[in-house]
Amino acid sequence: MQKLLFNTFQLSEEIHRALADMGFEEATPIQSLTIPAAMAGRDLIGQAQTGTGKTAAFGIPILEKIDTRSKRTQALVLCPTRELAIQVSEEIRRLAAYKRGLSIVPVYGGQPIERQLAAFRSGAQVVVGTPGRVMDHLQRKSLRLDTLQIIVLDEADEMLDMGFIEDIESILESVPADRQTLLFSATMPKPILNITKKYQREPVHLSVVHEKLTVPLVEQSYLEVREHQKLEALSRLLDLVNPKLALVFCNTKKGVDDLVASLGSRGYRCEALHGDLKQVQRDRVMKRFRKAEIDILVATDVAARGLDVEEIEAVFNFDVPWDEEDYLHRIGRTARAGKSGRAFTFVSGRDFRKLRDIQRFTGTQIKREFIPSLIDVEESRATLFLEKVRVRLAKGVSERHLGLAERLTNDDVPSIEVAAALIGLALGDEERLEDRSDRDLFQRNDTGEMVTLALTVGRLHGVTPGDIVGAIAGEAGISGKSIGWIRIRDQETLVSVPAGHSELIISVMKKTRIRGQPLQVRETDEVDDRKPGREKFKTKRKTEKPPFRKKSAGRELKKLPRQRLRAT
Repeated sequence: MQKLLFNTFQLSEEIHRALADMGFEEATPIQSLTIPAAMAGRDLIGQAQTGTGKTAAFGIPILEKIDTRSKRTQALVLCPTRELAIQVSEEIRRLAAYKRGLSIVPVYGGQPIERQLAAFRSGAQVVVGTPGRVMDHLQRKSLRLDTLQIIVLDEADEMLDMGFIEDIESILESVPADRQTLLFSATMPKPILNITKKYQREPVHLSVVHEKLTVPLVEQSYLEVREHQKLEALSRLLDLVNPKLALVFCNTKKGVDDLVASLGSRGYRCEALHGDLKQVQRDRVMKRFRKAEIDILVATDVAARGLDVEEIEAVFNFDVPWDEEDYLHRIGRTARAGKSGRAFTFVSGRDFRKLRDIQRFTGTQIKREFIPSLIDVEESRATLFLEKVRVRLAKGVSERHLGLAERLTNDDVPSIEVAAALIGLALGDEERLEDRSDRDLFQRNDTGEMVTLALTVGRLHGVTPGDIVGAIAGEAGISGKSIGWIRIRDQETLVSVPAGHSELIISVMKKTRIRGQPLQVRETDEVDDRKPGREKFKTKRKTEKPPFRKKSAGRELKKLPRQRLRAT
């Protein structure tokens, strides 16, 4: 579908400046559809997968509607997990970088509630939170929504799956009838459709429709890499694959400029291509790339549109694209004119959901590869060098070079040692491997083995399976689906995790709090001895009594809302 440039939207100067700082130049499909409708005040249903830029799709209209002269809450965003609530609030905060007098407050379980109460007392025009914690504040009357202008349900189907439907309806019942309601969901199950019918006013349904494209000659791979590892991983792949020409994609202009600077400092011949370049600059860069005066072109999607260079042998997705079509357009830049090509995609954390959507859309299975070790890279360089030597020998050597070789061998040094010394000069000495040891940077974590960890929080702290999965996946940057069985006891929780990730999980979880509780984490030999077939996540309510809290003097004691099995 057609995507619009951000400068075509009627946005405030502050938002345009923030978008420029973030390096965004082109709106994603869901942003192109929803921003104009939301800015016009329409209720809407936005149907798109996770990672397609939905935060900006509702964040920009929210920021344009906020009256900063009032400290009352004017916008509420509901998210299924604390990780998403944090991510959304940070993204909106970046978009609001030049909006003065604006307060954005995330509220979720696991964070001291006193901090949230203090933020509300100071004024919170935009609140981003999980339904459970928002309900808690509503019942405490610490959060008032009588001045709310816009409410957003982000990833509504996920909130449905996690048992939040009753809380969502309670919240929607408590907000002003004339507010604007934006709902975003990847799927539209019946309960979600019921919400749209009951709580939205003539909503416009906007769904991203993809064109069908194929790239059968491209060998596609993905590599699990954390953000701080990407530069080293890209460098090793470039050295290992040694493509004649390579194209690297980033999602933002800033990302392109930063990567070009980093690659340049490592000695790679590369240049940037993005929307801030004037046409004469773009032409110069493309001319150098086609003539192989530079080996690597780092670009954004909009800048690379229409790019056609037959000699591109590899494409690297340094950032996973927001849209499935963009992925196909990217990797289609290689394997031109009947040639084969390779495409590598760096994936971490929530990117795995985007990868799943890409595979579903393309109908292909993208295979997993591992970051090459330094020994792999050196072996590849050595093989390539020796092949070049064999080609030179087949062509014959010059008299001058023979004379130089004789001067070395006349010193009673064996010819094989002379050759070894020359190879060392050409490839670099072995000390370089020791200086850049990668034992702690990249781990091959797919052994399939699982270990059990014991965490010092449990049922008496109000912990749920969602809390455990959300904390481990969010802090350690691994997929929640890789986490095995979970058993919650009164003051301890056992969780099965991939053996290759256990050290990382133990390290990061010791610095984490769950439900406000500091953690101690250790490995244990205990295994899951429950009956086969028992579900890993239970969906029924707990039976123990919820905690009580005191209200002001003279008022009756009131129970807190029941705890469901959900991540807050």
